[in-house]
Amino acid sequence: MVELLKRDVMEDVAIIGGLIGVQFVYAGNAVLLSYLMSMGLRPITIVIFSTFATFLILCPIAVYFERSRWPKKFSLKLITQLVLISFGGVTLFQTLFLKGIQLTSPAMATAMPNLAPGFIFVIAWTFRLEKVKLGCLYSKVKIVGTLLCVVGALAMSIMHSTAVDTKEAQLSSPSPDIAFDTQKIIGCLYLLAAVFILSTNVVLQAATLNDFPAPMSLCAITSLIGVVITAAVQLIQDHKIETSWPLVGFRQMIGYSLLGGAVSGASISFNGWAMRKRGPVLVSTFSPISTVCSVILSVVTLGDTIDIGSLAGMFLMFTGLYFVLWAKGKEGYYQGDDFESELNAKKPLLS
Repeated sequence: MVELLKRDVMEDVAIIGGLIGVQFVYAGNAVLLSYLMSMGLRPITIVIFSTFATFLILCPIAVYFERSRWPKKFSLKLITQLVLISFGGVTLFQTLFLKGIQLTSPAMATAMPNLAPGFIFVIAWTFRLEKVKLGCLYSKVKIVGTLLCVVGALAMSIMHSTAVDTKEAQLSSPSPDIAFDTQKIIGCLYLLAAVFILSTNVVLQAATLNDFPAPMSLCAITSLIGVVITAAVQLIQDHKIETSWPLVGFRQMIGYSLLGGAVSGASISFNGWAMRKRGPVLVSTFSPISTVCSVILSVVTLGDTIDIGSLAGMFLMFTGLYFVLWAKGKEGYYQGDDFESELNAKKPLLS
């Protein structure tokens, strides 16, 4: 009995420590991506290389562990779903997300994904995958939480776009006619669009996993298809695939991509294991840590600044996130170790 209690305690410590570590990794990855783009790398190029690295790393693992779960026949419906997931999750989401980082900051980029639970709730409600009773306390809390997330995101975006860099303020006084930084506003819109696409993609993945119950294999296949689609987009835009950069060597780019793919794969795998052990609500509650880490890393390494207004917007967003997660947990949707039930499109996604 004592050994069992010790094992449970050690497991809890490992899960909590690991989840905190994963958020540090996400924050560091956002800062690294911002640094790479400052060296002249285009977002679409980073998407191609990093996604292909993810495919190379996940493919052998998926073949070894999930081959028995593959469908015997790929129907037209399943192929269409795979292409849509690839286009949305790889080409659109990652490109918009990286452009958002480029125009705003890593802190803003890691804060915006906290809108995803609220967006997923609204999308699932729209497509009747989520049953909402307006007389139910938990439904009301989720609606209020979603609104708080959106208000927080808008406030953070507005305050971030009006922030004046200290060095620039010392050199020249800002014109009273120019109240907003247009580039930062566009960057925030990119991030909002990226998170909305990600949320839509999660709902589509939930439906696809009914016919293709192999999450790692799904990720590997959609990564490969996404690379092809993204490369085709770059070929149409530039009439070439970019393979040389002034400040980054080809070997360095491969190294960054493989490192990013390996770290990302390890983080996703650990999150999946933690979800099986303790449920998705616990995992989601740690997501704001990456924003705090990004703020600190951005200030220390990139010299970014963040104002009180942006912090207030982040606080509103995090409050809304925890409202949604609290209601989700109280409704008792998560049951035991049945992680796959979280991916069943016939069951509510957030209730």
